Amino acid sequence: MKINEPGRISALQKYANHKGTRSGGAETTRRKDEVSISPEAKELLESNRAAQAGRTEKLNELKASVSAGTYHVEAGKLAEKLLPYLK
Repeated sequence: MKINEPGRISALQKYANHKGTRSGGAETTRRKDEVSISPEAKELLESNRAAQAGRTEKLNELKASVSAGTYHVEAGKLAEKLLPYLK
């Protein structure tokens, strides 16, 4: 049994050399991808940035209170939020 026949390898080499050329010899220009963002998406992005600014301010306040040791967790609210997951 022959695994590598010489004729098969040369056939693949001919294909590899030929696949780069097109019939007619004319070069084709490649099209570039283009992305456009809709006005609605731009508006959504701007509103998200505005909300993010308020969130950043709140997070900084929470970080400061935790590092100062003044942050208090209300046990009742925590239990209400955890109860559905424990059932």
